[in-house]
Amino acid sequence: MIVNTMSTTPRDTPPGTAQTAQAVQTAPTDQSVQAAQRVKTARLALACLDLTSLNDADDAAAISALCARASLGAAGTPAAVCVWPRFVAQARTALPAGIRVAAVANFPAGGLDAAAAVADARAIVDAGADEVDLVLPWRALRRGDAAGAAALVAAVRAACPGRTLKLILESGDLATPALVRQACLIGLDAGVDFLKTSTGKTLTGATPDAARVMLQAIAAHPRGAQVGFKGSGGIRSVADAEVYIALVREILGESALTPQRLRFGASGLLGDIETVLAGSGDGRSDGRSDGRSVSRSDSRSEGRSDSSSGGNAASASSY
Repeated sequence: MIVNTMSTTPRDTPPGTAQTAQAVQTAPTDQSVQAAQRVKTARLALACLDLTSLNDADDAAAISALCARASLGAAGTPAAVCVWPRFVAQARTALPAGIRVAAVANFPAGGLDAAAAVADARAIVDAGADEVDLVLPWRALRRGDAAGAAALVAAVRAACPGRTLKLILESGDLATPALVRQACLIGLDAGVDFLKTSTGKTLTGATPDAARVMLQAIAAHPRGAQVGFKGSGGIRSVADAEVYIALVREILGESALTPQRLRFGASGLLGDIETVLAGSGDGRSDGRSDGRSVSRSDSRSEGRSDSSSGGNAASASSY
């Protein structure tokens, strides 16, 4: 009996072709790797989301709907909901304990009346909120009154011990990196827990340039390891969020990619997160992939109520 010891590979198959074909079949495609990364990013963005409604027309029914959406998400739940102070008690009652409640103080104008800002913060805490999002007196800072701005932030910090305090810089209206850095130092020195980009009520929301300055200020400060970053205003898609996630990873490190140190303030972002997690979206619901701020901040992200919100993408640089 003659045993055939020849390879079963066809004679005209070039050496290595069969092995190459097998590798192609088993190796993940670029598309599958990208899809897996989008899902990972979407899950992180959801875990770090402050689901927000700050519309002028908000009422009890709107807050009930917001809380229901936060509580019943099949893909997971956000870190917090953010509402007007008058809705804190309602939100706290409606939400499970694992979802925090935040409300805004000195919002949106960011005035210099420390007594009014402290009253806001105390009312928020008394109603059961876990977090206070305070607007820095950024106009005063821009005029050169850093001392007045710092005094207000320090007073509010003292009024809500044990609560997470996020300082909204309104970075899009601070015209230079030096002013953004000065605003950061006011908050960091006063003991805030997060630096936040914007209210979402002005022409320019979050931008990568401002975020980089803010993150560098956090990294350089003695308290930096306890301080987080919150992006808000114009962050509509998973691709937008990914830009800020990459900046946090670069400057603060992988360990900062948790809800304790990273937040996104938005409501429209949740829809894109859900689409990506359902496997039917590419994470770029608004057609942009570079995280740039929009000419007017997303009306859904922090409750801007005018019909002109949206518009064309602005320059990626704020300065």
